[in-house]
Amino acid sequence: MIPINLVGRVCPQRAESDVVQARRAARRDGLALPVTGGISGSQLAECRPMRSSNDLTTAAPAFHAIGVDVGGTKIAAGLVTFPEGSLRARRIIPSNPKRGGAAVLAEVERIVQEMKAEGRALKLEPHGLGLGMCELVGLAGKVASANCIDWRGVPLQERLASLAPAVVEADVRAAALGEALFGAGKPYETFLYLTVGTGISSCLVIEGRPFKGARGATGTIASSPLNSICQKCGQVDGRSLEAIASGPGLVACYNERSSPKAASAEDVIAAARMGKQEAVAAVRLAGEALGRTVAWLVNALDPEAVIVGGGLGLSGGIYWEGLETSTRRQIWSDLHRQLPIVPAGLGQDAGWVGAAATAWLRLAGDKDRSSRRRVRSPSGLRR
Repeated sequence: MIPINLVGRVCPQRAESDVVQARRAARRDGLALPVTGGISGSQLAECRPMRSSNDLTTAAPAFHAIGVDVGGTKIAAGLVTFPEGSLRARRIIPSNPKRGGAAVLAEVERIVQEMKAEGRALKLEPHGLGLGMCELVGLAGKVASANCIDWRGVPLQERLASLAPAVVEADVRAAALGEALFGAGKPYETFLYLTVGTGISSCLVIEGRPFKGARGATGTIASSPLNSICQKCGQVDGRSLEAIASGPGLVACYNERSSPKAASAEDVIAAARMGKQEAVAAVRLAGEALGRTVAWLVNALDPEAVIVGGGLGLSGGIYWEGLETSTRRQIWSDLHRQLPIVPAGLGQDAGWVGAAATAWLRLAGDKDRSSRRRVRSPSGLRR
């Protein structure tokens, strides 16, 4: 057993199907808060509950869940035992969405089979599978967009059910749930989660539950044109936020003004850290553009905190400075100008950890309390 460093016990009694109850139980029993950063082989360390072992006699039966996070760059997966939050296995592979949805789904099935094999080697059989993906996902778990991977019309939950009981959720809501239960969102009842990588999306978390909206189509803050107007020449810039502040957007903006061309956002960030003027300008522009949008959301939603994840969102440096400075400058009221703006506590692992937690909370809730009213929240319990 490999203990997970930033996931503690969520609830001393059982896997709560109500996220709020789980969070409040964790606070009530004085559970250790997670450390910052993602889960890596060099950082794995036990997160011990701050109470005596006698208090654990009423703990719920172990629930082993596979979490899969499918993004535009990579597929990350892990096997976690709840409620203690022990990491059993973890894998990351490229997603290569240009190959088409069928090829990506085959990779998902393969990595799930690997997780199941890892579990069997430890004499563990997964009880559930949570899949978070980088598209709009409706309330019934059906994929509703094809911006990156076209799985529209594909019965994902039914197909994956041959591997384990499955639930499907939008990646941003899965990650937001992970942060609410185990990460930087633990101290807050209401916070705004953003993920910034190949794309940009957001999720409002209310009382520990990611808000899904009326149709599940929340979070698309970065796809519509910004339509800013240059004060010097009057030219209208109709680009979207993703075209400026996402990973591919940052690369495109940098390559417009520099040579040799960058192949990835990591290349641009590295050049900015070395002081290359064109890279510094592109990274600062991206961070400030994101900050203006975050400020609009803060003005409208008034969250306790803003939590930022995703590969680019966690890059720090000039990008983070631009994001934070621009956000605080554009916030209208002094009442929340100094709200916490912090990186995701689970790092880049928030997506698959949250997907696994989605399966745990939804499926354990259905199994143990099938007669109890279901709570509509991030994943069906929602998650």
